[in-house]
Amino acid sequence: MSTVAIVGGGPAGLSAGLFTAKNGLETLVFDTDETWLHKAHLFNYLGIDSLDGTEFMEQSREQVDEFGVERHQTEVTGVSEDGGEFVVTTDDGEHTADYLVLATGADRSLAEALGCDFDGDTVDVDLGMETSVDDAYATGAMVRDQEWQAIISAGDGGAAALDILSKEEGEHFHDFDVPEDAE
Repeated sequence: MSTVAIVGGGPAGLSAGLFTAKNGLETLVFDTDETWLHKAHLFNYLGIDSLDGTEFMEQSREQVDEFGVERHQTEVTGVSEDGGEFVVTTDDGEHTADYLVLATGADRSLAEALGCDFDGDTVDVDLGMETSVDDAYATGAMVRDQEWQAIISAGDGGAAALDILSKEEGEHFHDFDVPEDAE
């Protein structure tokens, strides 16, 4: 089974984790809980009338936990690529993965250390959010100059996850549930 390591537990990282774990990939999320959402109140997030950002994060974490995401509350101190595998270094050791999703807000230092191409000040990605480093993805504020919005970041995370799942399936993957799938 392929493993996905996601650095960042805000809307982009948790969205990517939700899709990958829900569809059977072993998914690790590394997070320091420093998301900007703690300073926000959501009135402009589709499907949410009014919700405190911290409460939104708590609900999002509960949802990804239900799908089997393995969350680590620890700082990532480095990422590297070694023989087609990614190594994520944290205070509690090293973790390897087949895919890497960077969801660290405007902090682009890990993408730079990994050797990702930049377009000016932002990480250069394709439509599936893949960087110039094969199987490494960048999402949210690190790929956008100014359009920083929780719902856009969540969409970026979903796009990265669907690209990973498409690679795994060998064809375009669509995560679309129908009422018969719901419990």
